[in-house]
Amino acid sequence: MQRIAMLSFAHVHAMGYARHVVGHPNLEMVCIWDDDPERGQTAAAQFDVPFESDLEATLNRDDVDAVVVNATTNIHRDVILAAVNHGKHVFTEKALAVNLAEAREITAAVQAADIKFMISLPSRIRSETLFAREAIDKGWLGDITLMRARVAHSAALDKWFKGGSLWFGDEELAGGGSLFDLGCHTVDIMRWLLGPPASMVAKIQNYSGAYDIDDQAIAVAEFKSGAMGILDVSWLHRAGPNHIEIYGTEGYLGWDHRPGPVQIQSRKLAADGITGTITPDRLPSALPMPMDQWVAAIETDSPTAITVEDGLNLNEMLEGIYGSARSGRNWEF
Repeated sequence: MQRIAMLSFAHVHAMGYARHVVGHPNLEMVCIWDDDPERGQTAAAQFDVPFESDLEATLNRDDVDAVVVNATTNIHRDVILAAVNHGKHVFTEKALAVNLAEAREITAAVQAADIKFMISLPSRIRSETLFAREAIDKGWLGDITLMRARVAHSAALDKWFKGGSLWFGDEELAGGGSLFDLGCHTVDIMRWLLGPPASMVAKIQNYSGAYDIDDQAIAVAEFKSGAMGILDVSWLHRAGPNHIEIYGTEGYLGWDHRPGPVQIQSRKLAADGITGTITPDRLPSALPMPMDQWVAAIETDSPTAITVEDGLNLNEMLEGIYGSARSGRNWEF
């Protein structure tokens, strides 16, 4: 049984993670720390566990084996490093940090420590994403030339963030807006499928004025493989698909991010008598949820499909996108 301290309920997904902890047969929530006492005390009362106002005291507790971090992104570095230095296993909401320098500090600390680490990038575990990885690895699409990915919802149009979640609209606390928050999912998938980036050009926009932060962004990346990527992120999405499309010299693969059937067309498959656009009726099984992978790694030393290096790679991409948008120049990695 792993005894868990919940470190902040700032993030909108914190309640979901807390319920996952409570419902997991091998996890026990033992306390809650929060830099906002009112928020933390409210959560502690709901889950009937003690509230801790001091982070150091929380991490010094003998009954804390691991932590779940849902703090505002600007304090991820301090919170995660403190947990790692106390030898606690760490699960954290994305992004890893507000900037690449802090992400590198966290990565180095995790790599040097004898702990298990997980960053929540759940798009990695989906059957569609795993099928795309398989199709690329097996060469069904030939050499990848272009990937286009859109992810969007109506957060700015409908002013989702208020009260305890208003910090999502504060660049100092959140690191960025629609691209930094929602865009993490497709940015991570693109980096995982296409490899290291070479350069980036981007534009970010505050169209709605709902929050003083970007609510729409477009980025075009060139990867060291020669492939190009188009990232399209928005909090201004009232309706329509969230497509992911991958094009190669031998074919095409695409699906709707939320979720939709995968379609593939490949000249490589035609050699086996399979022609036209195919909608597979069987995809790879989805992987366990990130938190479940983390618990298994703690208890059995099993490998995880998501690593701290993936969090670092995500921050590198985010740095390039915002760096280009703010400077108005091409960003070289």
